Amino acid sequence: MDLINFKDLSGQQIEEIVDLGLKVKNKPEDYVKALFQKSLGLIFQKTSTRTRVAFEVAMTQLGGHALFIDWRTTNFILADIYDESQYLSRNVDCIMARLLKNSLLKKMALGSQVPVINGCDEIYHPSQIIADLISIKERKNQLKGLKGVYVGIHNNVCNSLIEGCTKTGIKLTTVTPIINKNAHDPILIEEAKKTGLWKTSLDLKGAIENADFVYTDTWIDMEFFTDSKFVKEKEKRIKIMKEYQINEKLMEKNDAYIMHPMPIHRGYEISEGLIENPRSIIYDQAANRLYSAEAILLHLIT
Repeated sequence: MDLINFKDLSGQQIEEIVDLGLKVKNKPEDYVKALFQKSLGLIFQKTSTRTRVAFEVAMTQLGGHALFIDWRTTNFILADIYDESQYLSRNVDCIMARLLKNSLLKKMALGSQVPVINGCDEIYHPSQIIADLISIKERKNQLKGLKGVYVGIHNNVCNSLIEGCTKTGIKLTTVTPIINKNAHDPILIEEAKKTGLWKTSLDLKGAIENADFVYTDTWIDMEFFTDSKFVKEKEKRIKIMKEYQINEKLMEKNDAYIMHPMPIHRGYEISEGLIENPRSIIYDQAANRLYSAEAILLHLIT
């Protein structure tokens, strides 16, 4: 079994992974040898802070070993990914890959003889959303029946948040004036519509009323934020999205938790003041990436 997205998981299975993450967080001593002598291959085609740290530390805390593999310094950059995955999977017990294209990830999963985890591609980011659901449940003691709002670009995080929320019973409204065409997944959208738990709106003030959490993300993909070739698109997005910034004025009468998957671009999608606001759980949310990683690894390897 792989974790490319949440399409093959039921809501119950997703919540079981979330609950496992909370168990590991609260009683880590019970899991110190859970993955004894197991190895995880970590492949990165683009930059990472939280995903790399979380999965490396997770394997160490669970008694296993993580091997960092830079795409650019291996034959993954030269050879067919199917062949390289056939080889790598004969040496490790699981692979976590952050690749630029979902099509590459699916080819890797096809060639691998061990589970493959999506560490973020252009369409999905499932390990992030497990951490988000852990963060929500440890504060609200439930998922089903809650109300969430996502504000920003409709991107990979938005897709996985829609899947994760609707499958676990959370009502989610997405306020997304711009849709990243590279993240478009019509099947995911149709399935979300069927649940009756997802809707989209451009009425930001109306959307956040009575919300349990308000979630935002970067307006510019991490690999393009400082890319000179992306300057015009960056300026276009900022011009459109500046009216949708999460800030003190917007949230002054709202006690929802503030969430962001990081990295943050301060003063763009979220104001400086809200990042450190008492209602912000951004840093705790990021810390829960560790327990998300541990729960996913335990679920797939054991």
